[in-house]
Amino acid sequence: MSEEQNKPADATVEPTEAANTAAANGADAGQTGTGSPEDRVAKLEAEVASLKDQLLRAMAETENTRRRAQRDREDATKFAVSSFAKELVSVADNLRRALDAVPAEGREQDDMLKGLAVGVEATERQLFAAFDRAGIKKLDPAGEPFDPNFHQVMFEIENTGKAAGTVVQVLQPGYTIHGRLLREAMVGVAKGGDAGGQHLDTKA
Repeated sequence: MSEEQNKPADATVEPTEAANTAAANGADAGQTGTGSPEDRVAKLEAEVASLKDQLLRAMAETENTRRRAQRDREDATKFAVSSFAKELVSVADNLRRALDAVPAEGREQDDMLKGLAVGVEATERQLFAAFDRAGIKKLDPAGEPFDPNFHQVMFEIENTGKAAGTVVQVLQPGYTIHGRLLREAMVGVAKGGDAGGQHLDTKA
């Protein structure tokens, strides 16, 4: 008798690995598709909302970066000349000292001295006109309250009849550039005790 005749009639064939993989994939696909349409719509809406939030955040960050860069450019334009401006304010100090050194009587009696003073005054006016165009302002705080942000106290004066902390003498004017301090004004202030008994902290 041959082997085929001896083989049982009810023998089964083992499934191959490829068949097992296909079955598993089919099962997964069936499970994925079991969600209701409402669930799938809710999931998509959540994904859209998340992506929209990420987009808005990215746009806001981009706008903030653009604004910071614009401010940096403006500051660089405004304050790039600060070091040069500090040198020029010293020139303005010297021009004023030269004018203060010329006595009024000398102008009237000496035409050469008068012409020299007039020339120095014209130079000073031109310099301050250039300061104005560059956003540089002079601080001459006589009679104003002491401000530690813009003034430096050199000494205190008693019995001035002024409120404590009032600037009563300006030794050297200060300057700002576009509102930012360029050089402090050196001042003398009224001492506390003669007007309200207040005390000024000169270390501020």
